[in-house]
Amino acid sequence: MDICEFEKWYRTRYHRTSSALISTTFIISDLIGIMLSFGAGFFLVNLYDISAINFKSFVTYWPYLPVFILFFQANGLYPGIALAPSEELRHFTVSSIFAHGGIIFSRYIEDQEFDAISIAFIISYCCSPMVLIMMRSIIAGILNRLRLGKIPAVVFGGGPMGRLVIDRLLESRQVGYVPVLILDDTPEPEFEDWYRGVPVIRDTSIGPEIVSRFRIRMAFIAMPSLSREDITRLLNYSVSAFRYSVLIPNTYSFTNIWMSVRDFDGVLGFVTSHKLKMFWNLAIKRLMDLSIVIIGGTIILPFLLFIALLIKLSSPGPVLYGHRRLGMGRRHFNAYKFRSMVNNSQEVLQKLLDNSPELREEWEANHKLKNDPRITAIGKFLRRTSFDEFPQLINILKGEMSLVGPRPVVDTEMVKYGKSFDYIFSVRPGLTGLWQVSGRSDTDYAERVAFDTYYLQSWSVWLDLWVLLKTTGVVLRGKGAY
Repeated sequence: MDICEFEKWYRTRYHRTSSALISTTFIISDLIGIMLSFGAGFFLVNLYDISAINFKSFVTYWPYLPVFILFFQANGLYPGIALAPSEELRHFTVSSIFAHGGIIFSRYIEDQEFDAISIAFIISYCCSPMVLIMMRSIIAGILNRLRLGKIPAVVFGGGPMGRLVIDRLLESRQVGYVPVLILDDTPEPEFEDWYRGVPVIRDTSIGPEIVSRFRIRMAFIAMPSLSREDITRLLNYSVSAFRYSVLIPNTYSFTNIWMSVRDFDGVLGFVTSHKLKMFWNLAIKRLMDLSIVIIGGTIILPFLLFIALLIKLSSPGPVLYGHRRLGMGRRHFNAYKFRSMVNNSQEVLQKLLDNSPELREEWEANHKLKNDPRITAIGKFLRRTSFDEFPQLINILKGEMSLVGPRPVVDTEMVKYGKSFDYIFSVRPGLTGLWQVSGRSDTDYAERVAFDTYYLQSWSVWLDLWVLLKTTGVVLRGKGAY
């Protein structure tokens, strides 16, 4: 394909999308989210004591909205393209606490009292991160459906690394970049003039012309096999025309968002740390587990007792059962669950597997059956909602599990993790985790290893909180649960 053919294709396919458009849209959604948070705080205080506060008065605090936008801007939330979800949550939480704190402090200076309105703003702060994340998710979905949520980008390199970058960009559901052109001048191309609907031009020197004719501002350089001289020449004479560029090194197996670049007297190196090997991070994670489990468990205890009653009435047998699992350091423990199967489930399973090769194949692949006849009526509901796993809060209190982490496995699953098993299970297994919120039972073992590795290498309190928030949505949709 030549540049004239590309122009005809590009003009008819892509709308003009810019970071300014995305930023403006996100600002509007954030303004709405903040006002919803204000309204939630005022409403809850009014609900508790109708004489303490006028619910409708929250609209009079709109002049504070620009303060929030300034804090969000200072924390890199605009345009927020390709920002990791956990980092987005962190930026919203930190920015929101300063903005809400400023409102409360200014009112205290003016009135010299801490009143019901101040309490409403504290509640508003507690609601704001979740509301803002939800609003952004909704707006991102709308932008993507309108084909306005992706900014065009050029990918230099059509080899394995370039194709990997293209795959990830095309499959991403976040607001970000979409590959519209591949520039590659290798003498023996591995594909023809297209890759996954992206055209290829066999010339890496036309970067300036692409920028001037199509005003594309982002470039990804994914040509790790080039020599130092060739990559320098490419950067200086072609890539330099783009306003933004990302150099993809041949180290994509290191999936650590905390990785940074350091200069060692002219030699650049990637610096990283494994945060879950540090004592203080482990202590913070454990404290967060205990706090959430104790507070949350106390709130939902009546609901759990009601479930126990339904199980007891629906079929004979115990309410709970403990399944032998492997945890941290290959130590065995009993992972507790609400019983969702008939009492003689193992005997029934063995008969099913002996009589059905298809079911045996499905069981050996995932150690689960989508249409398992052993499951009771109440058990189907518990599994679909994942309520059957609530008793694992006991395992968390005992220190055998964590709220977020790799899922505990049975002995026969060790081989499916290969050499990655000891690394992944160097931490406590979790009640939920990245692979559950990214596909759950529909995810194969190779993807589980990838998700768990990413989690260990990129852990933060904010990543745990984001996974917990995401888990709520996944459970409500019942996606992948069986």
